[in-house]
Amino acid sequence: MYKSPITIEALQVLDTIDRRGSFAAAAEQLNKVPSALSYIVQKLEEQLAVTLFVRQGRRSVLTPAGRHLLDEGRKLLGAVSKLTEQTQTISHGWEPKINITFDSLFDMQQLFAPLAQFLSEHPNIEVDLNEEVMNGSWEALIEDRTDLLIAAPEPIPHQQGISVTALGHLTKVFVVPKGHELASSTVPLNRSEIDNYRTVVVHDSAQTAIPWSNNLIEQSRHFYVSSVEHKIQAIIAGIGVGYLPKERIQSQLDSGALVEIGLNEGEHVSGIYLAWKTVNKGKGLKRLREIMQQHLAS
Repeated sequence: MYKSPITIEALQVLDTIDRRGSFAAAAEQLNKVPSALSYIVQKLEEQLAVTLFVRQGRRSVLTPAGRHLLDEGRKLLGAVSKLTEQTQTISHGWEPKINITFDSLFDMQQLFAPLAQFLSEHPNIEVDLNEEVMNGSWEALIEDRTDLLIAAPEPIPHQQGISVTALGHLTKVFVVPKGHELASSTVPLNRSEIDNYRTVVVHDSAQTAIPWSNNLIEQSRHFYVSSVEHKIQAIIAGIGVGYLPKERIQSQLDSGALVEIGLNEGEHVSGIYLAWKTVNKGKGLKRLREIMQQHLAS
């Protein structure tokens, strides 16, 4: 089997010489004698049949070949360092990576403060944050594509092995853009009075499960988008009307960009949850759940 002459030790030596500017200074930092470093470099040069360093005054400077080797080698050193940290993290019961999914109904901006706190406590854990819609959120958890589901919508699926804790409620209200003919309505409307207007609808992101269609105005024409944020912008632009979580659009309601229209059917209030697989006992997930509950539960 081929054995590369390029070793982690050799790359560390090259890196230190380049940073310190001389073999003597590098040897001092690495707690070695200069001759030991010279031997490692000379052996590597012989095996690769290249010159790695040249002298410029008192400094040892990398040749183009040496610079290329070190630039690529630093990527390996970084990967090895990361692998070492992750291995030590796992050995203590902490996951190297946590996948998080939030439902599109929820304002992603609210997640950054708790995530920043978690990452400041556990800088070696990677976080992958993804957005899903309606049943697609639950599907991501059920199919083990995510470790933690934030703002999981009702209804909670009848699936064994899922743990949930309540985060609060979202209130969905019917809104139209500024200047819409319904914007001046002063009395609650019936569903039949909004049926003829184009509705902006967010696609359920479920791939294998049956998609949901919450608050869909069946008789209207539809304009489909992929997220609640896109829906907000589409309605503001005058493309259509629709239901939106009031908590997400309070600033737009206050500014008048969106106008809430009262309906005789009343507001739609639904619970949102934090959800995870019961079998997932990772310390990182447990701590992340605690932080999310502290920041988000109402």
